[in-house]
Amino acid sequence: MKGMTGSTLYEVVAQRVTRLIDSGAYRVGDRVPSVRALSTELKVSITTVLEAYRILENRGLIEPRPQSGYYVRPRPPQPADAPPPPRAPVEPTPVNVIDLSLRLVREGLDPRYVSLGVAYPNPDLLPSEKLSRLLAAASRRSPRMATALDVLPGCPALRVQIARRALLGGCTLSPDEFVTTCGAQEAISLTLRALCRPGDTVAVESPIFFGILQAIELQGLRAVEIDADPKEGMRMEALRAALRRHRVKLVVAIPSFNNPLGSCMPDEKRRELARMLASRDVPFLEDDMVGELHHGTTRPRMVKSYDTRGLVLACGSFSKVLAPGYRVGWLAPGRFQREIQRLKAMSTIATSTPVQMAIAEFLDHGGYDRYLRHVRRVYAANIHALARAVVRSFPTGTSVSWPAGGYVLWVRMPPGVDALLLYERALRAGATIAPGHIFSPRQRFRHFVRLNASTWSPEVDAAIATIGRIAGELARIPAARGTHRT
Repeated sequence: MKGMTGSTLYEVVAQRVTRLIDSGAYRVGDRVPSVRALSTELKVSITTVLEAYRILENRGLIEPRPQSGYYVRPRPPQPADAPPPPRAPVEPTPVNVIDLSLRLVREGLDPRYVSLGVAYPNPDLLPSEKLSRLLAAASRRSPRMATALDVLPGCPALRVQIARRALLGGCTLSPDEFVTTCGAQEAISLTLRALCRPGDTVAVESPIFFGILQAIELQGLRAVEIDADPKEGMRMEALRAALRRHRVKLVVAIPSFNNPLGSCMPDEKRRELARMLASRDVPFLEDDMVGELHHGTTRPRMVKSYDTRGLVLACGSFSKVLAPGYRVGWLAPGRFQREIQRLKAMSTIATSTPVQMAIAEFLDHGGYDRYLRHVRRVYAANIHALARAVVRSFPTGTSVSWPAGGYVLWVRMPPGVDALLLYERALRAGATIAPGHIFSPRQRFRHFVRLNASTWSPEVDAAIATIGRIAGELARIPAARGTHRT
């Protein structure tokens, strides 16, 4: 293995061990070579092997056992093993998810329940105390600035940090090309208001985060659903057909770790998407909320990095990663910056100045990359623990997603299980889930649920066992008694 650079050698080692596992040379429960033995065999350093094994552990392929070594870990069923999801309707439709999704959030944040329904970061991992100190220090250091109204396009120090982070996604953007927002939800709403009028058609990846659908519903828009592949995201052939058939004003997707599906669009498809939309002069809203929560070694390139005409509006937030209560997000609006800033000035006027200053300081000097490396490992491990628990507890015919980032799991249950009915019964048993109904304008995913995997504990394990038992009971109820089939 001579001649390889140190930055890529551990990935080569990880790929070699992966091939051995995939070929059956090492089966579930087998011990893989020790760190020292593999280091000697491949003539690489122990540090390189440890890093390679860390990658494989994050991917759910191996697991450490105290004073014993690393062993091949059981893998839950892949989404490709399951039948394809219901095909999306080809006609635009009004959206109707607000009432149910607001109820989900309200009950999902209620401390009386084991919360598996709200996609919320693990509160025990958040650097809350450090952020609080930075917030207080920023206010003491610049009291006038901390209490002053922020000036558009937002806190300069924060926009500098966001521009630097965007470089990791392949985007070379100046700080002046970003607008800070009150969370990503405001960035989405501003985009819809700037580019669409009531009655217009928006093409949306399906399934997709219900917050996006809420904004579409509030704006009075119609949505045409574009099926997403469980691994690669929005299907290009379906989008191309929709663009030929309808007058689409905007396309919306989550290319990096779709919520709820967990899919990650390959680079070549991102490039194809940018070119396709540029040739038709159709804008694209790229939701990059959890782009930095990848479970591998590098974050995916953003579609924005392939944008040559300013048609891609990329947005993100620190809510799902760092500080949910701070409500700080951002938008890179491309050619639409002037209109976005005008609408921002007429709505929330500005984003809170002190919290922007605190986050900027944390990104600059607070160890943000070290924090990200830690939470990525935890979330990857939690995803696999939750997936194993679902496979163990849910009825036969259940399959789960295999996300490469983020901390949500998408679960397909047998068609006889109505997710909304499961939601009601799980709530009575003390746990919340997110029924698949709210991730589609037409509420198509009626036997799917999304589960939050940011936290793993004995209480979560017990809740999954209870929910799985209830799902098994519902699976035996005949469809004639009210269950939905897709």
